[in-house]
This record gives sequence, structure tokens and C-alpha cells, in this order.
Amino acid sequence: MVGYDPEAKSVSSAEAAAAGSASGLVTRVLVSPLDVLKIRFQLQIEQLSSRNPAAKYHGILQAVQRIFREEGLTAFWKGHVPAQFLSIGFGAVQFMAFESLTELVHNFTSFNTRHSFVHLVCGGLAACTATVAVQPVDTLRTRFAAQGEPKIYPNLRHAVVTMYQTEGPRTFYRGLTPTLVAIFPYAGLQFFFYNILQQFSKWVIPAEGKNGGNIKNLVCGSCAGVVSKSLTYPLDVVKKRLQVGGFEHARAAFGQVRTYGGLLDCMRQIMREEGPGGFFKGLSPSLLKAAFSTGLIFFWYELFCGLLCTLKSPESMKRKEG
Repeated sequence: MVGYDPEAKSVSSAEAAAAGSASGLVTRVLVSPLDVLKIRFQLQIEQLSSRNPAAKYHGILQAVQRIFREEGLTAFWKGHVPAQFLSIGFGAVQFMAFESLTELVHNFTSFNTRHSFVHLVCGGLAACTATVAVQPVDTLRTRFAAQGEPKIYPNLRHAVVTMYQTEGPRTFYRGLTPTLVAIFPYAGLQFFFYNILQQFSKWVIPAEGKNGGNIKNLVCGSCAGVVSKSLTYPLDVVKKRLQVGGFEHARAAFGQVRTYGGLLDCMRQIMREEGPGGFFKGLSPSLLKAAFSTGLIFFWYELFCGLLCTLKSPESMKRKEG
């Protein structure tokens, strides 16, 4: 169901948007705690080690216990409202753009739309389109997940008004450059590896039942997410550091803070002060999140698309008329 296929049932752009937004909504609820952990780790200047007494977080288990003790269970869903807007909007735009782009490739070029490299390019372009559309919400989500207690922003409306008045409209697009640089290969590789793994699974398991197909989609998506995240992770760290620029006072409780002059300055400071390992802070929860979120995104998207195709099938229409 992922990508236009002239020889199979296909969904319309509106149906792809609906399925993409629904898959994003369900997945976000399940992976939000891992996202909070990832962001906290990425923004910590100090080394993530118990040997560093100045470090607030040392590892996944210790971070979970400390966040729960200091901020309560709801802290793992901090920034969940803007995160849901992000997931719903991103999922809708990304899959709608991807289905449209692969259909354009079929109609106006000689390329095979089922080829993995077509999915690589179309997936990257679709994700860039979705990123530009939802970047302000991503910045809001990052700030909510990053702030400690007492909160600087008590609610979404206060955050939007305060950021606009004190930092200007451009603040909502902080980190857009590294985001676009990172999202094209990341999303492109997700669709690329998902396509390859799907083809490989058909070769290994030629015949399968419906339930087996759903599990296959989940496993292929999870593997694609882990590989693509591992290859593009450093730029995600840089993006998060830039997104909290001008927000340093709210980070005081978490340890040292830094001010960055842009993409290259951020990369230079991380390399100089934290070494190469600084670009991979939060990788463990990020890989867990990538495995769960990417697997679930493709799982739910395929499932919802299948339901939509079933609902508009001739047999279904006859039952409705009867």
C-alpha cells in the first residue's frame, strides 16, 4: 500500500492523508516517553555517564526513575499536545505527498514506481514538504519536552504568544536547516529500506496470511527505522540544540547551557567540548523510538489504507446499498 502501484489497489491523496494522520496519532501516544528521554539526553551538555557527578542523566533507567521522581508520570508526555499536532500534520502531509509523487513518477517518467531508489527520492521530498509545514509545532514540542520545573510555558497558547513577542516569528523555524538536511536522507532511507525489506520478505515468505502481513509490515518498518536513524542521528542532535536557542534560562536545572550561532557553530562547539560522542547523545532511546515509531507508522498506515480500500470495494458498496 505504500507508494503508487498501477497493478494494485491504490488510495487517493485524501485517503493517504487520512491514513497518515491516523497512524501518526496512534503512534505518538505510544512512543512519547521515549521521545522525552531522547530530547533530554540530546540537550545535556555533560557526558551521559555515572562517572560524571555533574551529569543529571546517566542512562535510560536512571533517567526514567529521576524524571518520575522529580516531575511525575505526566512528565513523559510533556509537550504531548503540540507533539500530536506534529504527528498528525506530518503524517498527513508526508504520505499524501509520497503517494502523489510516486504517481507523478509513474505518469510522467519511465521509472518503475516500485523501485527502491524511487521511494528513496520521493520519501525524502515528501518528508521535506511535511517538515516545512509542521516545523513551528516541532519547535514548540521540543521546548515543552525540554523545560523543567517550574514550567516556563504553562500551556500551548502562552508558549506561542511569549515566543512570538520575545523572540519574533523566526524562532518557530529554529533548526530548520539541519532538520531539512537530516530529514531528506532519514525519511528517504526509511522508505528505501522498507521497500527493500518488503521485497525481501516476499521472496523469503511467498505466501502469507493477513495477520502475518501485518506483523511483517511492523518488523520491516522497525528495521528500516533503526538503520535510517543510525545513519542520520548527528544532525538530529544539532537540530534539537538549535531549537532551544533563546530558551537557556529554562535549561538551568538540567546542567550547563550553550548558545550557538548557527549550524556550523553548533557542530564545532559540540565537537570541541563533547567530542564525537556528543553527536550521539540519546542514541539508545532514539533507536528504541525509531524502531517502535517507524514500525508502528507503517503498520498503522498499511492497516488504515487496507480498511479504506475495503470500505470502497464493490462488495462493501453492495452491502451498504442492500
